[in-house]
Amino acid sequence: MNRPVVAGVDGSPSSLVAAEHAARAALLRSRPLLLVHGYLHPFGYGVPLNPYDVGVPAPSEEAQKMLERTAAELVDRWPGLAVEVRQVAGGPGATLVEESRRAELVVVGSRGLGGVAGLLLGSVGAQVAAHAHCPVLVVRPDEQPIPVEGPVLVGVDGSESSQLAVSYGADEAALRDVPLVLVHVGPPAEDRAVPEEVEESQAAYQAEAVRLLADASAAVRAEHPDLVVQEHPVRAAGAAQGLIEASGTASLLVVGTRGRAGFAGLLLGSVSQAAIQHAHCPVLVAHPVN
Repeated sequence: MNRPVVAGVDGSPSSLVAAEHAARAALLRSRPLLLVHGYLHPFGYGVPLNPYDVGVPAPSEEAQKMLERTAAELVDRWPGLAVEVRQVAGGPGATLVEESRRAELVVVGSRGLGGVAGLLLGSVGAQVAAHAHCPVLVVRPDEQPIPVEGPVLVGVDGSESSQLAVSYGADEAALRDVPLVLVHVGPPAEDRAVPEEVEESQAAYQAEAVRLLADASAAVRAEHPDLVVQEHPVRAAGAAQGLIEASGTASLLVVGTRGRAGFAGLLLGSVSQAAIQHAHCPVLVAHPVN
């Protein structure tokens, strides 16, 4: 099954930048690109109409022209790219989550037409990042050119979610021909005299960080022996802060959906949520393909 790379497009600057990233991702993977526009049913606007009178609304001619224009521009800029366009009667978030069942990757911008300046990640992006059935690339910040030279950064904490993120990160680094940087975030070091038991605790952390990074590196090198892999233990007030600060030099940050502190009811852990809201580069949320 030749799963496509799917991008949600609504004509907003954010979605057009996302489509640009999706085009590059599709070419790197030798996959087709599918541009999708999910348009809301009238009930989505709270209009109390009888469904037997209204039925499913027809696709918008204006939106179709926008999709076709975007596709043509992408083909011009990315030779060899195969692009299809589709309008779907449904909310944009739900539409992309459904499309993710058949996708290799879903790409979303950080803010759509309905975005509010104070909301760093629009409701569509948050919905897709949490519920998708394949990896999700959240393109932030909303600007071009596409960052290509920096390394791929992955947070390592030993959880299953982190292990999947490391695997995806290694694949991305290999595709992009850039180094992979494995980051383990530990508590900030004390800059004053501390009791002996605290020193022992910090030494134990250091040993655990070294072990986790070494295990992750070994797993990556087994699959990608030629990949440049760097191990980078850092200290910060929290895992999210450490990864966000480190993302300033990266072309991509890869995060799992849930770390060791995750709860079954949370589809996207707090570290992942913070990363897609505040990272300085695009963020790949490592959902398994199912």
